[in-house]
Amino acid sequence: MAITLMKLRSGLQSSIRHGRTSSDLIKRSFSSSAHSDVAYEAKEASKWEKITYLGIVSCTALAVWNLSKGHPHFDEPPAYPHMHIRNKEFPWGPDGLFEVKEHH
Repeated sequence: MAITLMKLRSGLQSSIRHGRTSSDLIKRSFSSSAHSDVAYEAKEASKWEKITYLGIVSCTALAVWNLSKGHPHFDEPPAYPHMHIRNKEFPWGPDGLFEVKEHH
């Protein structure tokens, strides 16, 4: 609260020194919006809309191209029996939780 009052007081003091009124302080916009021209903002919005559509089209084309190429199929890895030693059965059955084995 005290910091806010200090900022308000220093802002009012600087506006009095520079001859600005309180309405000028209210009208002041952020530094990022230095261009308050409506035509400029419309042009920028149009530019970013075109960039967005171009990005959507290019990402979709890249995804279609990557997915259409296919992928290599590798041989099954050798069965290493020492990696599947179980001294006690799992509560959900003899297979691992994410393993599906064919029982004949």
